[in-house]
Amino acid sequence: MSKTIRVSNETYEKIKDQIEEEKVKEKKEKKIEIKNRWTGNIIFTSTKKTFKEAVEEAAGGANLYGANLYETNLHEADLSRANLCEADLYGADLRGADLRGADLSRANLSGADLREANLSEADLRGANLCRANLYRANLYETNLHGADLSGANLDGANLSGANLSRADLCGAKFWGKGGTTRIKKSQVEEFFKALGVIVEN
Repeated sequence: MSKTIRVSNETYEKIKDQIEEEKVKEKKEKKIEIKNRWTGNIIFTSTKKTFKEAVEEAAGGANLYGANLYETNLHEADLSRANLCEADLYGADLRGADLRGADLSRANLSGADLREANLSEADLRGANLCRANLYRANLYETNLHGADLSGANLDGANLSGANLSRADLCGAKFWGKGGTTRIKKSQVEEFFKALGVIVEN
């Protein structure tokens, strides 16, 4: 046998207000979590509204080693000097992003959009940049030792002073109609070695 509990209008309004307060509290407490790509452990928690803002906040001092940023929109994000070593940035939108001096060693940037990104002095040793779009990217003095750049678009990229030793450049595109990429004479031999070309006298 069910019973009906009657409450006064005043009590009803109080209960209603409490429920509304709890709902607002829940909305306010919504947090963005950045997780490790292998373990799934939370490596950073943010109260920012977008994932991009959360990543920028974390890049300001947190360690994003091995972060799962798969297909994340980081268009024009400020990630300078960020520790993104071994991070998964597969298919990420990094157009115009500031990655100056960032540690991206062994990171997965396969298929990432890095058009006009600033990667000057970044560490990309052993990074996977297979089929990445690096159109007009700034790679000045970037360490690309052992990086996989196969099928990457390097049209208009600044490779001045970049370390390309042992990099895989198979099928990489360096220019469209008329090349503009410049390298120093001292880098020519290293460049050809990276392409797998043996120069004979």
